[in-house]
Amino acid sequence: MRPQPLAACLALVVLLPFWVARANPQSDTPAPAPAAPPATATAAPAAPPPTGDPARGHVLTYTCQGCHGIPGYKNAYPSFRVPKIGGQSSQYLTQALVEYRQGKRKHPTMQAQAQSFSDQDIADISAFLSTLK
Repeated sequence: MRPQPLAACLALVVLLPFWVARANPQSDTPAPAPAAPPATATAAPAAPPPTGDPARGHVLTYTCQGCHGIPGYKNAYPSFRVPKIGGQSSQYLTQALVEYRQGKRKHPTMQAQAQSFSDQDIADISAFLSTLK
């Protein structure tokens, strides 16, 4: 067992909720209602999804190795079923991380991880992991 990735995962699980709560303070006052757009305005086109950078994704997936064991797919938790993420399609990985971030998929560690990622981070992670065999 490699203690360093395990320690990194545990630190994220323990500290991330405090960081998220500090970064997104809730106020007791309701937010003002957004102004209605003018009737003549057309809907803005949706922004294209970000293009992933595999090199940046490689750096971001450091903590993934503790559970998913990317190199050689050796899992640090032999008694838990942890899916193989190396070599999955970029679309699948992106969808999974977005669903964890939105709370549609239930797993406390993955939800905490995904909430810390921006859309660009998710694109980079997906681009890197999809290149692995």
